[in-house]
Amino acid sequence: MAGKFEPKTPVILDPPNYDPISLEDLALANGAEGGKCYVAIKGVVYDVTGNKAYQPGGSYNAFAGKDASHALAKTSTKPEDVKPEWQHLDDKEKSTLNDWVTFFSKRYNIVGTVEGATNREEE
Repeated sequence: MAGKFEPKTPVILDPPNYDPISLEDLALANGAEGGKCYVAIKGVVYDVTGNKAYQPGGSYNAFAGKDASHALAKTSTKPEDVKPEWQHLDDKEKSTLNDWVTFFSKRYNIVGTVEGATNREEE
């Protein structure tokens, strides 16, 4: 479907950067004290710093500084669902997760990949 998940306002994105980001550095990018805010999906790290929903107190802050693949696939904001594993999910949840990848990739810069991630999509 053409235009699926297109942002309401056009977004100019930087070329993707696939440098490794350690789990420790990802965890520090949680938006606290006005700092960077990153969310990873399938091991790919997106910079969501400009979106207040991911900042402390925001509705999606549980995802900040983490790989939220499992929670996004389940459309859950419960902290216990925020984990990187997604391969065990059913086809509908995997499809939902892929929709989130599309959504994020049209809005947020890719700033790296999670070092040692075991949940990357097979190319």
